Amino acid sequence: MAKSSKQTAKTSKKEPTVQKGGGLIKPYLDQASSSASPANDYAVLKKTDLDRIDLSAFPKAKPDFDLPGATKDGLIAQWLMDWIDDGLKKKKLNESMLMPKKADLAKYLGVSVGTVQNAIRFIEDKGYVESKQRIGTVIRNPKADNQKIRKLTSKRDQAVIAIKQFILKRELEVGEALPSARELARIIGSAPNTTRLALEYLSGIGIIENRGARGNKANWFLDAVPELAENEVAGAIESETLIDQVERDLKQLIEDNYDIGDKLPSHLDLAKVLKVSIKTVHDAMCRVNEQGIIQSKRGRYGSYVLRKPSADQLISIEEAASLFVPAKDAAFYNYEKVERHLKGYIAQNTKVGDKLPSMSKLADDLGVSSNTIRKALQQLGEQGYVRFERGRYGGTFVAKVPKVKEDASYAWVSINPESIKSYRKAKSKK
Repeated sequence: MAKSSKQTAKTSKKEPTVQKGGGLIKPYLDQASSSASPANDYAVLKKTDLDRIDLSAFPKAKPDFDLPGATKDGLIAQWLMDWIDDGLKKKKLNESMLMPKKADLAKYLGVSVGTVQNAIRFIEDKGYVESKQRIGTVIRNPKADNQKIRKLTSKRDQAVIAIKQFILKRELEVGEALPSARELARIIGSAPNTTRLALEYLSGIGIIENRGARGNKANWFLDAVPELAENEVAGAIESETLIDQVERDLKQLIEDNYDIGDKLPSHLDLAKVLKVSIKTVHDAMCRVNEQGIIQSKRGRYGSYVLRKPSADQLISIEEAASLFVPAKDAAFYNYEKVERHLKGYIAQNTKVGDKLPSMSKLADDLGVSSNTIRKALQQLGEQGYVRFERGRYGGTFVAKVPKVKEDASYAWVSINPESIKSYRKAKSKK
């Protein structure tokens, strides 16, 4: 249940747009149909817009942790599922309400945070909640088919397949004991906690049984021989992760909207469009970069398209490294537009001795950062057009009025245009 939030003109933000070569084009979400864009089905949840459930809303009767043969996280998971079912039925709970912090819930139940984490992962697999880093865990209707938050595919699924393959490879018989969770984790190459979650899942679907043993003793016994689905038979355990999805979406975005030499949007803009974190976009961009589809460089350069994902490799990754102009030239490109504008402003609106507006005012007027204005003014200062004075009555003053010539329209580039011409020519010969 979302709160009504007020936004001032200063804090309100526009919907994310996809930039092509420095210019604005239609938002990606408007361009693609719902079937073609996986991002369309996901909601953008803001932590500040969500109601957090208070601990007083939980049942007074807590799980009985003294029950034999039951784990604490399993008992907590069942307790939470019963509470969510009852709350949704009686309309005491709504979808997208934010669960309490795990530490607070752990203190309320008298267990560790790790135990609560395991219980929440279990009920998330059952469809009762969804969680995402930097937001938290939100309630969802377990009967709903669609997933609201775009997130990473559980690593537990990979461990489940690996354990199934282990059982079949070892030809374990019904009633036979499995190795301990820690030993199984070592065998299948998974984290112990992830392995235990996988075992809990297999227990829930009736493949194995927990007989309540503790310590290093084997407490999991085979109840039914598992069957592998067609996509689980292969030796390599694979499942599509969020990075795989975003990599695919980025390729489709480049294929549909960009040409060789076009500059891609910032990671922040792509993250807003694809409804994922900046880190996820970064990881997916690294993959696309390694395939020679784009070339990226830190700082003011950005990422540029080298080829369409559907096209053959036009140049080697080593050759792509020479695409970018030197940093000194790139800096000139980036601030040249602001510098030219300021020269025109000074020539048309001021005389020697006049004080220029503040850097923040110029930044707001031009839609750039104060740092960009500062560096452009520094260059004008080096050319003798402005001087800087400190103190209460200081600022930036006109020292000389520049003579401005009309120039051709300027394109924001950090990439060598001659290189792009040669690669486009190579593409046309294909």
